[in-house]
Amino acid sequence: MADMDDGRQVRPTETINITVLRSRHLKGSKGDVLTSHVKAEFGTTSLGESAKIESSGDTAAEYNFNCNVQCDFDGPEGLDSIAHKPVLLTVIEVLPKEKKQKEEKTVVLGQCTVDLLPLLRGEIRHKATLALHPVVGSPLENLPSDLPKPELDILVTVQSPLLYEENLADTNLLRVTVESAFSLPDPWTPTPAPQFNYTVTLPLPVTAEKEVPVVFANGLLKPGQEKEPPQKKWMTVPNAQSGASFIPDSFLTASSYDEEDGDFRTKEDRSFRVEAESEKPKVVWNVERRCYLEQGAVTSFQNKIAMSRVWPVEIMRTPIPQASKGKGKERDDDVPVSFHGVAYVDMAPLLYPGVKKIRGAYKVMAFNEHEVFEKTKRTGGVAQEAARIASGLSRSTATPAKASKDGKEGKPKEGGKKPSTTKAADGSSSDMADQQAPPNLEGQQYVEARSYLILEFVLDKPLVPKRPPEELAKKVAEYIPPRPLFPRRTNGAQRAVEDFHTQVAGVANLLLDEFRELFGEEFIPGQETPDPRKLEERRKKLIYELNTSGKYFAFKEQLKHAVVKIVREKYLKTTAFASKEELQAFLSELYVYLVDQMHVGLSKVVSLEDQAPVPEPLTDSAQLKHFAREAEVNENFQLAERYYQERLARNRSDPDHWFDYGCFCLLTGNHAKAEECFKETVSIDQQHLPGLLLYGIVSAMEERHEMAETFFENATCVESDNVVAWTLLGLFYDGLGNDIRAEMAFSEANKLNVQAAIHKRDEEKAAMRRAHDEEGRTSVSDAGEREEGTPRESGEDVLSVPKVMETAATPTGDGAGAAAAAAAASVPPGSVKSSSSVAGSAKKGSVINLEKHGSQPAESVASRREGEGEGSRHSTPEVVREPTPVPSTSVYMQAVEFLLEVKATKFAERALAHELLAKGGGPSAEYNVALARLHMQKKEYADAEACLKEATSMDFQNPDAWAMTGHLNYMRGDMAVAKDCYDRTLSFVRDAQDTHAIYLRLASICLQDAEFEKAKNTFLLACKHSPSCVSWLGVGIACYRLGELSEAEDALSEANILNNADPEVWGYLSLVCLQTGRQLEAEQAYKYAIKVGLHDEGLMSEIHDMQQTVGFGDPTF
Repeated sequence: MADMDDGRQVRPTETINITVLRSRHLKGSKGDVLTSHVKAEFGTTSLGESAKIESSGDTAAEYNFNCNVQCDFDGPEGLDSIAHKPVLLTVIEVLPKEKKQKEEKTVVLGQCTVDLLPLLRGEIRHKATLALHPVVGSPLENLPSDLPKPELDILVTVQSPLLYEENLADTNLLRVTVESAFSLPDPWTPTPAPQFNYTVTLPLPVTAEKEVPVVFANGLLKPGQEKEPPQKKWMTVPNAQSGASFIPDSFLTASSYDEEDGDFRTKEDRSFRVEAESEKPKVVWNVERRCYLEQGAVTSFQNKIAMSRVWPVEIMRTPIPQASKGKGKERDDDVPVSFHGVAYVDMAPLLYPGVKKIRGAYKVMAFNEHEVFEKTKRTGGVAQEAARIASGLSRSTATPAKASKDGKEGKPKEGGKKPSTTKAADGSSSDMADQQAPPNLEGQQYVEARSYLILEFVLDKPLVPKRPPEELAKKVAEYIPPRPLFPRRTNGAQRAVEDFHTQVAGVANLLLDEFRELFGEEFIPGQETPDPRKLEERRKKLIYELNTSGKYFAFKEQLKHAVVKIVREKYLKTTAFASKEELQAFLSELYVYLVDQMHVGLSKVVSLEDQAPVPEPLTDSAQLKHFAREAEVNENFQLAERYYQERLARNRSDPDHWFDYGCFCLLTGNHAKAEECFKETVSIDQQHLPGLLLYGIVSAMEERHEMAETFFENATCVESDNVVAWTLLGLFYDGLGNDIRAEMAFSEANKLNVQAAIHKRDEEKAAMRRAHDEEGRTSVSDAGEREEGTPRESGEDVLSVPKVMETAATPTGDGAGAAAAAAAASVPPGSVKSSSSVAGSAKKGSVINLEKHGSQPAESVASRREGEGEGSRHSTPEVVREPTPVPSTSVYMQAVEFLLEVKATKFAERALAHELLAKGGGPSAEYNVALARLHMQKKEYADAEACLKEATSMDFQNPDAWAMTGHLNYMRGDMAVAKDCYDRTLSFVRDAQDTHAIYLRLASICLQDAEFEKAKNTFLLACKHSPSCVSWLGVGIACYRLGELSEAEDALSEANILNNADPEVWGYLSLVCLQTGRQLEAEQAYKYAIKVGLHDEGLMSEIHDMQQTVGFGDPTF
C-alpha cells in the first residue's frame, strides 16, 4: 500500500462482493409458505435489495443476491471501516395483497451481520452460514426449540487480498471494549425515559502523525440489579435489532481481580466492587470497537506508550439531541458537556514481550487539562468533538431509516468537522501550568463516589514479539557432561576408628619385628620366664634403639594421621580452642578414648588398601574465569578472588590470568595490587594490548603521567589500527589538557572507525556479489541443459553480471580520512543521502576487539587505473561516488564498553562525557545504559535509576536497559520489580549482554517465592548455556523442594564437582542422603558442610530436624 506523500501510486479501489446465497427454515406470518427478500446495509449506506423469492419450511429461498462494498486505500480509513463495520442483512417477508390494498405490506423476519474481518487477514474468499436473529414481533420469535433455527448462507469474495503478507507483518488490529461504569455520582439515577447520552471516548492513532477520537456513545443507565447478556455489541450498526446488534462469538471475559491490570485489584477493593457492581446503578455499553493500525500508527502507538505510559479515556454526559423544529440546521457545535471525567489507563503492559491484552477497572478522575498534560503529555481533550460525534450517532440511531443523500457513509462520524485536538505536546509544561482551568466540580463527584470504568484492550499481535520458549530436557542428567568415575572412598566416624585400629595393629607388628631383631636369639623354646630385672633392661634397650634410630618418631607420625581423623570425624573439631582449659579437657577425654580403642585394635589385623591417585581437575581456565565473574555479580568477592588465584596457581605464565586478576583488583579498589598484576602481564607479554592499556590507566590514576604516556603510545604502536587504543590515548591527553594531541588521537580513532565501516560494507557487497554470481551460474547451467549446442553471438556471454561503477580508491593508513573527506566534498549537496546511525553495539565475546583490518580492495582498483592507456586517461567516464558509510558505534562508546568491562570507571566517565558532547541529537538509549552501568559500579543507585528510566523511555525494547533495571532493584531488595524486569528481558527476541546473571537472579527470586518448577527450569537454562556450581546448586535445591530426590542428587553432585568447597552443596547433599537412608554419605556430607563453613541457620536447622527424624546423620549422636 502506498502513500501519496511518498510519491508512490495509490492502490486502486478494491471491490468486496457479498453474495447472499439462500435462506433456510423460514416461517411466515401466514404459514410455512412465504415470499421474502433480503436487504443489505453497510453502516448507514444501503447496498440494495434482492428479488422476491417464494419458499416454504422445507424449501430454501434461493436469493443469489449480489451486492458490493468499495474499499479505498487512500488513507487508513477504508481498511478501518472494513475492520469495525459489518454488513447488515435483513430478511423481510412480503405479505399478499388484500382487496382494496394499494401497497404491499411487509414484516421484518430477522437480521444477521456479515463480519468482513477475515478479509483483513489476507483471505480472498470467505463462506459462512449465519444464524438469523428474529426481531421483536417476528413470526420467528417464538419458534419451538425442536425446530431448526433459520439461517443464511453467504459468500464474501475479493479479487486481490486487501493486505498482502508484507502488510500483515507490519500492521495490527486493536480491539477496544468499553463494558460498564460503576459507582456513579449521586445525580445519576435511572429514569423510565432516558434523558442523557453517556459517552466514552479516547484518541487513537490512524497514521504516524494523526490521531482521531474513537467514540462509544449511547451508554444506558440501568439499575444495579438488572443483568446484561455477556456478549459484545457492534459499534456502528444503527439499524440492527435484537441479536443482530451483538458480535457473533465475541463475549465479555470474566477474570478474577488478581488477573486484572486496573486500579481496583487489592483485597480491600473487592468488597467495594462487589457492592458497586451488584447493587448500585451502572452505565452499560458492552461495545467493542476494532481499530486498524497501519505501520506508522503502530509505531506511533508504541512511542506514545513508551513516553507517557498512561492513555487518557474520557467520560461525559450530554443531553439527548432533539429534532430541530425550525427550518434552519441544528448547530452541532453547541452540545453541552457535563460530568467531564477521565480515566488514566496504564498501557505499559502492552510493551511487555508477548502481551496482547490488558483489562481492568480504571478509576475516573475529574478532567483537568493541566493534569492530563502532566500525565499523558497531551494538550487538551477530545470531549467537544466526541460530543458532536455522539450527538450524530444518537440521531442516526433514533432515526435509522434516514441515510445520507449521496448514498455514501458519513465519514465525519470518525473525524468530525475539525481535526482532533489531542496531540503530543510540543510546548513546555510551564505553558500549561500558567493556564489555570476552572474547577471541575461535576467531575470531582467521580472522585468522591470512587467511580470506575471497566475497559479492555486486545491486540491481534503483540507490540513487542516474544522469544519462543526454549525446550528443556526432561531429565537433569542430560545436561551433565560425562565424567570419569571417581574412586569410592567412604569416610566417617566409624571408618576413622577402624583406620586407627589398623594403624595400631601395623605399628604393633613393626615393634614386634624390631624386638625380634634385637632379642630373638635370647629366646629358647621351653625356657622359663626371665628375671624381671632382665625384662626391664630389654625394655630400656628397645626404647633407646627406637629413639636413636628415629623409628619412634616414624611410628608416632604413622599414628598421627589416624588420630587427626578421629578428632575431625568423631569429635568434629576443626578450629582452634578458645582457652587452654578447654584444650586440656579435650585432650584428657581424647586420651582415654584412644587408649581404649588401642586395646581393641591390638586384637585385630586389617590389611591396608592402596590409596587411589587424585584425579586431574575437571575445570579449565575459561570455566574458572566464568565462575569468578559469576561470583563478582553476586558480590561474593572472596570466592571470586579464590577463583582468580586458582587460575594463577595452575599457570602463572599466562598473561590473561594476571590481567583478569588485575581487573578484579580494580573493581575491589586495590589499585596497588592491580598495578602489580598489569605489570606482570606486560612483563610476560610485551605486546599484550589490554595489559598495556590498563597499566597506562593505572599509572594515570596514580598521576605518573610520563609512564602512562609511554604505555598508551606503546599500545598504539603494537596495534596501530585499534580504535580503542587511539581513543584511550586521546582521553589521556584530554585529561592533561593537551588539546592538540588529544585531537590528533581522536581524529585517528575516527579515521580507523570509518575504515572499519567501509571494510564491513565492502565485505557485505562482496558476499552479495558472490551470491549473485552463484545464482547466475546456476541459471547458465540450466539454460545450457535446455539449449545444448546453441551458438552464441560474438561478444555476448550467457552469464551477464551487472557492471559495478568503480569508485575512487580508499587508501588505508593516515590518508584514509583525507580521501574520504575529499570524496564526500566532491559530491554535490543533496545528491547523496546520509546514512542513519544505528545505535547500540553488538555483544562482545572478548574484552577488546583485536581484529586487524587488512588493506582495502580499492587499492587494486587504483593500481589498475594507473596502468590504463593514454586514451582512457583523457576520456571522461561517468564516476558514481558512494557516500562514506557512518559507523554503527562511535569511538567513545567502543572505549566505554571496554572500560566498563575492565572496571576503569574514571576513564569511562571521560569517554561518556565526550560521547555526550559528540552526539548532536542528545544522548541515546545505549549511552544511558552505559552511564547506568557506571553508576552501578560506583554504587550510585539513584543516578543509575534515572538513567535507566530515560533509556527505557527511548527504547522500550532494549534488553540491556531492562536487565540493568532488574539488577538495580535486585540490589535494593525490591524482588517483585526485579522479577518483572528479568521476565521481560528474557522474553525479548534479542539477548541481553549477560543472560547468565539474569537467569541466576530470576531463579533465586522464584526459589524465595516458592515457585520451584519455574526456578528449576530457569536454573536449567543457566546450566544449559553456561553451567556453574551456583546454577547446578539452584537446580538441586529446586528439585529437592519438588521431591525429585534423584534429580536433586545428580544436580548437587555436578555442583560439587565444579566447586567442592561450597557449604550449601554439602548441606543439601546431606539432606538428600538423609531422605534416602544412606547414613555414611549423610554423615560425610554433614561433616564437610561444617568443615567448609556452613553458616545458613535455616539450612542447619533443617538438617538437624531431619537428623532427629531419621535417627542418624550426626556423628556426635
